[in-house]
Amino acid sequence: MDIKAIIGLGNPGRRYANNRHNIGFRIVDALCQEYGGIWQTKNNMEVAHVSIQNHPIILIKPQTFMNSSGEVIPWLKKQGIEAENILVIHDELELPFGVIKSKLGGSAKGHNGLKSIIEHCGQNFYRLRFGIGRPQDRAAVPDYVLSNFSENPADVEQLINEAAEKTSDLVTGSQ
Repeated sequence: MDIKAIIGLGNPGRRYANNRHNIGFRIVDALCQEYGGIWQTKNNMEVAHVSIQNHPIILIKPQTFMNSSGEVIPWLKKQGIEAENILVIHDELELPFGVIKSKLGGSAKGHNGLKSIIEHCGQNFYRLRFGIGRPQDRAAVPDYVLSNFSENPADVEQLINEAAEKTSDLVTGSQ
């Protein structure tokens, strides 16, 4: 695994800041803070450069809304970063709340942010999947992902820190 860029998926703006769908933004924010990065606005994204145990990493938060997250990929390609050098952090309906798993490749499974990334670079990128659970009523999914966590905020923060630590381990190969 040779990760050079980490993309956190989410929607820009205060309205969405604590939504389940924005967990990717929250985790890359934790990484940025932990490793002393500074967010800068570049075109359609926020970018921060950090070093995780001597591994230079570009952190990215697309500012295009979830459905167009893949628009950051051409910029990464210009930096010489290919799909296999990217880790995408996103919410995962198929995992129970708080379960954090990583994998290489796979389909979008209805996640519009992943669909957009796949359209721009294929499926051969790494993923850190943060379980948010699934509502019983399938029709409730759009409102569910765009709602705030109902779990204790301290528990959510602890899980964000665990996900950031797992991400650091993936980058350094110490998982």
